[in-house]
Amino acid sequence: MNNYEDIIYLNHYISMKHPRMSITNRAAQFAPFAALTGYGDAVKETARITDKRIEIDEGLKNVINEKLKLIEKDISNRPKVTITYFVYDNKKSGGKYKEKTGNVKKIDLIEQTLTMTDKTKIPIREIIDILYG
Repeated sequence: MNNYEDIIYLNHYISMKHPRMSITNRAAQFAPFAALTGYGDAVKETARITDKRIEIDEGLKNVINEKLKLIEKDISNRPKVTITYFVYDNKKSGGKYKEKTGNVKKIDLIEQTLTMTDKTKIPIREIIDILYG
């Protein structure tokens, strides 16, 4: 004798007290939900890759300083440059390298920043390359 032989041919029970649930409401019961709010975002953040900052040698520092001196001499003409520099990540260690093309407005040796005409400030110590002239 099979386990359900006594009930397999019975009619489906229909309640007189509770109305039949719509297909949409039945489907909602089985829809996935976020049991751990923010977990997906945390996994994505962990998987996001950041670059490690490159420590430049004295030779490259001297080359960059010479280019900055040339730019400073021509500052009244708002020289056009392309600068590659490191930007630290706010959420995890490391960061990424950005390339900025534009005109230089000011080089501030006290603050150690280079300011572009669009008001972008770049820390001089984070610059790894300058294309000028």
